[in-house]
Amino acid sequence: MLTTMKTKPLQFLRQGKVVRLTGVEPHRTLLEVLREDLHCTGTKEGCGEGDCGACTVVVAEAQGEALKFSAVNSCIRLAHSIHGMALWTIEDLRGNDGKLHPSQKAMLDCHGSQCGFCTPGVVMSLFGLYQKHTAKGLPLSREQAQEALSGNLCRCTGYRPILDAAQAMQSLPLVTLDTQRTLSQLKHLTLIPSALQANLSYYSPVTLSELLAARQRFPHAQLVAGCTDVGLWITKQHRQFDQIIDLTRVTELRRIEHYTHHIAIGAAVTLADAFAALVADRGQLAEFAQRFAGLPVRNSGTLGGNVANGSPIGDSMPLLIALGASVVLMRQKGSRMAHRELRLEDLYKGYRSHVMAPDEVLAWIKVPKATAGEFSRAYKVSKRFEDDISAVCLAINLRIESGVVATASLGAGGVAATPVRARKTEAALCGQPWSHATVQHAMKVLRAEFSPITDMRASAAYRHTVLGNLLQRYWLESQGAVQTDLRTLERDGEAA
Repeated sequence: MLTTMKTKPLQFLRQGKVVRLTGVEPHRTLLEVLREDLHCTGTKEGCGEGDCGACTVVVAEAQGEALKFSAVNSCIRLAHSIHGMALWTIEDLRGNDGKLHPSQKAMLDCHGSQCGFCTPGVVMSLFGLYQKHTAKGLPLSREQAQEALSGNLCRCTGYRPILDAAQAMQSLPLVTLDTQRTLSQLKHLTLIPSALQANLSYYSPVTLSELLAARQRFPHAQLVAGCTDVGLWITKQHRQFDQIIDLTRVTELRRIEHYTHHIAIGAAVTLADAFAALVADRGQLAEFAQRFAGLPVRNSGTLGGNVANGSPIGDSMPLLIALGASVVLMRQKGSRMAHRELRLEDLYKGYRSHVMAPDEVLAWIKVPKATAGEFSRAYKVSKRFEDDISAVCLAINLRIESGVVATASLGAGGVAATPVRARKTEAALCGQPWSHATVQHAMKVLRAEFSPITDMRASAAYRHTVLGNLLQRYWLESQGAVQTDLRTLERDGEAA
């Protein structure tokens, strides 16, 4: 560790006032600061890994002339990452007149709480939902409520009364925030100065040039972008870092840019926003986007961080590989910025290792847009529908012309040391008639292409079997079948 760990004062808005904290160590989480420094003990620690939602809080930042509200997990969010934002905890919702906020009142009226441990997090997820929909006069469906609560677990209530409360919020007297005042206050918050300092432990650049200069000067600093994985290293492995470079404020990397043939997604774009852009281009990916993780994780984590992390069970990489995505790596070279581009699957050279130089940063992910004749699907197999890690992930993108497979691209996760492209299976499909016989042969090739391990999530034999079965499912769906998984069977059963 550094002999002197120096950080800039942490400043954020809470209850309409500026909170200023000094000496906050770079590895401390927002939850720790809330409970230990500010004595906001309403926010609970359940799992310490972003799975249960008991620690959920809501942050907001300026987005043009509006506020963008996000429910996030405070247990794995670094405290310094909310510098310059507005924050709400469960203690902040009651009005000055003592009245409960609609998100609280509805939970009370609908009996949505029993033991109460998870309730603060549930209410904060509802508050975030309220700000995005009800406060703007937008109708709220039960499906939207389910997605908003996807990161909250409750052992007691069975969820029905909580979902009832989400919809009941709409019928209660409207409560709004003074958005303009909050925006004005955010503009006047002092941002972390960007001047490099050798003994600065937490550095948060705001431009790409500042980021690359920092990476060149501090090549061994830990890069963070949302901390949905690095946060676990801190909470579960008790790791500490001499220096941290947080790239989530880099203006250029927060953009999604649309071009004629591809979408360019900056490395600091949240998973929620990145998947929204992908789903807008390929609507069939909507369910996979929701299954990736609960909403609070998608609100914090970034697509760039997921890709750069390179976990063999990271779900975005198989999808991006199947879609033919590439990554742009950047570095400072003398007085100019240098970059190189490579296919995403070529980024990895082994388990959680990549080909990036110490002073390089993954800056952009380029995803080709959907083309005519393309049929894309992404499948995730896990024990829980949301907020769970895959046992197997398979993404398939085929283009069929006149009944023949013109192009084939398959990405797989959970079956090798890295996210991988199923090249042998692609070869077995390309140029072949799109038929049941072709699929049966390709299933055998796919099962033989990888040597997965047995671990706590699944056995090797299970993974082998599921790989082939998912290709079979893809074939059935390409032929118009709709009852291809338990959820569609359940929906059709309910409709009948």
